[in-house]
Amino acid sequence: MEPEQATFLCALELQAIERESGITRRVLEAIPPDQAGYRPDAVSKTAFDLAWHVAAAENMFLSGVADGKFTFGVPRPDSVRTLKDIAAWYVERSQENLARISKMTPEELIRMVDFRGVEAPAVTYIGRALRHTAHHRGQLSMYLRPMGAKVPAIYGESYDSAQAKKSAQA
Repeated sequence: MEPEQATFLCALELQAIERESGITRRVLEAIPPDQAGYRPDAVSKTAFDLAWHVAAAENMFLSGVADGKFTFGVPRPDSVRTLKDIAAWYVERSQENLARISKMTPEELIRMVDFRGVEAPAVTYIGRALRHTAHHRGQLSMYLRPMGAKVPAIYGESYDSAQAKKSAQA
């Protein structure tokens, strides 16, 4: 990858992940506080654990891009005790990491970074973060209705957001 290509890819991926982070925040915030322990099956993560995985993994990828190395197993800070805390931590850390990435030089963007034995230019992990988040955010959004929550608009209106819009217009 050439430096100019990395700069272009970074700008493109940062726009996408900034847009997607708003969707992720809305899904995290839609989880009812009293449903943190909900899981659809015994082998599934709880809503709390899946929400933490979504927030922590995305930020592990983004900080790995900025740091030039990955640190696995992001510990949950003691201050993160509720679903609301996860959403707030996610927003804060995402903003910090995206700001760090936006200041990277083309040479930093193309440096090779190892992810569990696979080496790729640092900038490519922004897209991987996005795809990983979208996958687990989809899982988490499927928890919402059985928990009694409303599903926010993700890509276009959801049934729930369309009903809220109709109610507001009435």
